[in-house]
Amino acid sequence: MARVIALANQKGGVAKTTSAHALGVALAEQGQRVLLADLDPQACLTFSNGIDPDSLPLSMHDVMLERTSVAEALHKVGDLHLLPSSIDLAGAEIHLLSRTGREYVLRRALSSVQHDYDVVLIDCPPSLGILTINGLTASDDVLVPLQCETLSHRGVGQLLQTIEDVRAYTNPDLRILGVIATMYDGRTKLAGRTVDEVREHYGLRVLDPPVPKSVRVAEAPALGASILTHAPSSKVAGAYRELAPQLLAAAVH
Repeated sequence: MARVIALANQKGGVAKTTSAHALGVALAEQGQRVLLADLDPQACLTFSNGIDPDSLPLSMHDVMLERTSVAEALHKVGDLHLLPSSIDLAGAEIHLLSRTGREYVLRRALSSVQHDYDVVLIDCPPSLGILTINGLTASDDVLVPLQCETLSHRGVGQLLQTIEDVRAYTNPDLRILGVIATMYDGRTKLAGRTVDEVREHYGLRVLDPPVPKSVRVAEAPALGASILTHAPSSKVAGAYRELAPQLLAAAVH
């Protein structure tokens, strides 16, 4: 039965999609059967895997409206399987609002394929709406990518409150694996201070190593590749390879 991990942060631009993609590739390199689920209408994870979101016959949108199954919408990308997204998913959120049990749609959909994978990574949208609630309700664990800048952790408290609400109403066993420090510049005091504040103020575990800043990360999506494929010997790729087994170890304890 797959371990389902949601990557969530309502702030955009924190390397959430980059982290989901890179961790998925790193886990696949280590022999894990991995499904990436793109729950963001912006479809950045889909695009980063070399798939045109505008040309998809079936996507997460159809799964969330229960028009098709996860298995029918899947794409194989290298050693990964991807449940892709498209801009149509933004409309699905409106349809879901009037439906009974709307928080459980993704959970029900993924249950049909969980035995086929070791890990499912859900790339949640940068918001705390019904799509993210679906992602959290479907998950065993939450991982929070956090950009190491002054304003980046201001929304962490709101995310934690949403997680508490999900625990209270739809998923009492949801756990927080911790925080991944992204775009980390060890030459600055600010980066270290941001990590310390998150650890001390919110009591969250910060996974090591931090993921350093690199222009190579921005280059990878246009090539339809993860940073591990585009720049396999880079420090960023090395960081994600170190983080991946920790993710598994933390998830089973």
